Amino acid sequence: MHRLIGTFILSMLLLGLSGCSYLFYPRAGDYAMQAKGASGVETMVNLTNMMEATAAKAKGGKGVDTAFDDLHNQFHALNDAFCGVTEAQTKLPAYDLAVTHKKELGAIFGRLWKFKGDQPQRDLHLDLLSTELKELRETLQTIK
Repeated sequence: MHRLIGTFILSMLLLGLSGCSYLFYPRAGDYAMQAKGASGVETMVNLTNMMEATAAKAKGGKGVDTAFDDLHNQFHALNDAFCGVTEAQTKLPAYDLAVTHKKELGAIFGRLWKFKGDQPQRDLHLDLLSTELKELRETLQTIK
């Protein structure tokens, strides 16, 4: 019985920590399919464009409205899209910069989540997110 419970816990832990799954954000997979490009980098560029448009729609709102929920799922799709980069591209210095932008986006989105119901903090963080998305997109263009 203990072995069964241990196996179950281990399998749930591995499933939950897997980097490229949409178990907890199933709509993220839909956005990843919509943004699908010829390569993993092109998919990420498409997702940054999509996220920037959604961030503009989310301005002025409060809480987890439709635009904010869409942005949240797109954020997870973008994070998972990093799994689609080729091994040769991961060796480029620009990829290291893209990973840094990814981490900065995570920090910004964490703060955005905290202030999702507090104006004007939400809009300020959405502006910061848009700026970081532009920088990530420029970096991704150099990887292509």
